[in-house]
Amino acid sequence: MKKELNYMDSVHHYGRIWGIVVAIALLSFPLILSLIFKTAPDFGILLAGIVATAPMYWAVGIVEIFTYVPMLGAGGTYLSFVTGNISNLKLPCAIDAMERAGVKATSEEGEVISTISIAVSSIVTTLIILIGVICIVPLTPILESPVLVPAFDMILPALFGGLAVVFISKNAKLSIAPIALMLILFIFVPALNASTVGIMVPVGVVFTVIVARILYKRGVL
Repeated sequence: MKKELNYMDSVHHYGRIWGIVVAIALLSFPLILSLIFKTAPDFGILLAGIVATAPMYWAVGIVEIFTYVPMLGAGGTYLSFVTGNISNLKLPCAIDAMERAGVKATSEEGEVISTISIAVSSIVTTLIILIGVICIVPLTPILESPVLVPAFDMILPALFGGLAVVFISKNAKLSIAPIALMLILFIFVPALNASTVGIMVPVGVVFTVIVARILYKRGVL
């Protein structure tokens, strides 16, 4: 008789399956296009591009696993990696949901809350994208209005700013170092911009953990 999986075992079981399915789907798309149009990329140029960029993404991918699992739980991490847009959407949504429920991602309740909140955010995002695709033509003049452009530019900072107020107020001493680091990096390193947020979030988390450990050892925290 087949052994029934408990909740966490089922999370890892189906998380691995869907992770593999998504990886195959992503890799199949360029392959199918090559077969349909009977063409192929220049593998010399492709290999050169992979060699130049892959090490960075390998490092980020490894760091993100150790970063997001304690924050999102196992189920939330699997689901976030499959659906994407973690730092901009899934992470703030899950953290806010667990904060309101008064649970931690490392608890069973937190696992459930995190997974549900990320699933709901994925569904809502998909529906909004669908509506946007349908309405993009009639709404384009409104969305491109000079009056609304500044508001759209501030959506992400406002989202993270709201979350920051909550966590900074709870950990004022610990927040000083990561805030100072990010300010220095983004002010004095012009190459860093909005497109690097996905990389800088894990970097900031690792830096904060190290600082927290040092402060704890010195009795500051």
